[in-house]
Amino acid sequence: MEDAIKDFRRTVEAYAPRLHALGETEARRPRDGDGWSAKEIVGHLVDSAANNHRRFVLAQYRDDLDFEGYSQDDWVRAQGYDEEDWAQLVALWRAYNLHLAHVMSHAPEESLKRERAAHSLDRIAFKLVEAGEPATLEYLMRDYVDHLKHHLAQIFPGEADLR
Repeated sequence: MEDAIKDFRRTVEAYAPRLHALGETEARRPRDGDGWSAKEIVGHLVDSAANNHRRFVLAQYRDDLDFEGYSQDDWVRAQGYDEEDWAQLVALWRAYNLHLAHVMSHAPEESLKRERAAHSLDRIAFKLVEAGEPATLEYLMRDYVDHLKHHLAQIFPGEADLR
């Protein structure tokens, strides 16, 4: 897990200045695909950080990984990310994700590796886990990083280090 956390921190630190450099105008331009702007994508990543922060902590004290999902489009719309100051939004994204890397690095090995039969990763994970298959907190954490990289690749298409 240490390698994944190191890669996660490196990704956040490398992409925060690149995001900031887009500027307000470019950050508001809708992207191809789902039509979200970079502001909305980064806002969604903040929402994902908030939801997963709770999951990462609770999973250390529970026998399951059964967490509720959230309506991503509704969260993005309700928070008006296109109206948020871009520099402030990027700073929030960076700080929150560096904190999550800290949380991840302090999760006990036993909590990370323990297989849980009861989980909702068949519904809430970026890369779904079959309902009948056991899942681990480590998988959930790695999946979170994959999800973050997926969305950064939407903003910066063709980036090899986001794969």
